[in-house]
Amino acid sequence: MQTQSQPQLRRVDAFNVAGVSGRTTHRNDSDPGAAQIGALWDRFFDERVYEKTPHRMNDMRLFGVYSACAADTHGVFDITTGVAVSDGPSAVRIEGGDYLVFTGQGEMPEMVLAVWRAIWQYFEEHPEIKRRYRSDFEAYSGPEQVAIHIGVELD
Repeated sequence: MQTQSQPQLRRVDAFNVAGVSGRTTHRNDSDPGAAQIGALWDRFFDERVYEKTPHRMNDMRLFGVYSACAADTHGVFDITTGVAVSDGPSAVRIEGGDYLVFTGQGEMPEMVLAVWRAIWQYFEEHPEIKRRYRSDFEAYSGPEQVAIHIGVELD
């Protein structure tokens, strides 16, 4: 398993993602009986949502989007597993702006969990960097590759 030691700052243009969604918290999702994120990904693949989503863009990545955050890492948020789309009534909007990008490569789901642990540790060690908590997202470019984008406010 390989994770990037330091995140890279990238400017991202706004875009839309559509797929299947739910609402959860990190606390609930750490409980196997209440976890929704893994179940949403299972549904996404079982129902072949990636093939059926209308208005799909030419971007072949798969996305996990964290949006409509109530507060911070302890609040409720929406999770959407999906694909990039041009528009649509159920699409979630990824805000344009500055993102710190953390990458990982390795066996799923352990690898993506390790990247999230690195993200939480990074922000604990860098309280001067403010997260936006509006549209963070995971971009999967292959079955064992992820780039997790965390929206940040730069002064």
